[in-house]
Amino acid sequence: MSTKDKLIERFKRQPKDFTFDEAVRLFGYFGFDLNNKGKTSGSRVLFSNGSKHYIMHKPHPKNIMKEASMEEIRAFLTDNEFITK
Repeated sequence: MSTKDKLIERFKRQPKDFTFDEAVRLFGYFGFDLNNKGKTSGSRVLFSNGSKHYIMHKPHPKNIMKEASMEEIRAFLTDNEFITK
């Protein structure tokens, strides 16, 4: 099993210790780039791959993703057929 497959499987299990850095790598596997939305974006970040866009808040002060954010990412990736349930 490749590193990509391991990360996808880990994400699907929705672990409590999934980090923002792992989310960036996960989106990167599907061709998404991480962009700041501008000077006034605060903690908002944009993942885009040309045709698809996903906006989320960067977790702070810790790097651990919140459960609700994980569920929203999973729904986005599933709805757009990047991953299966």
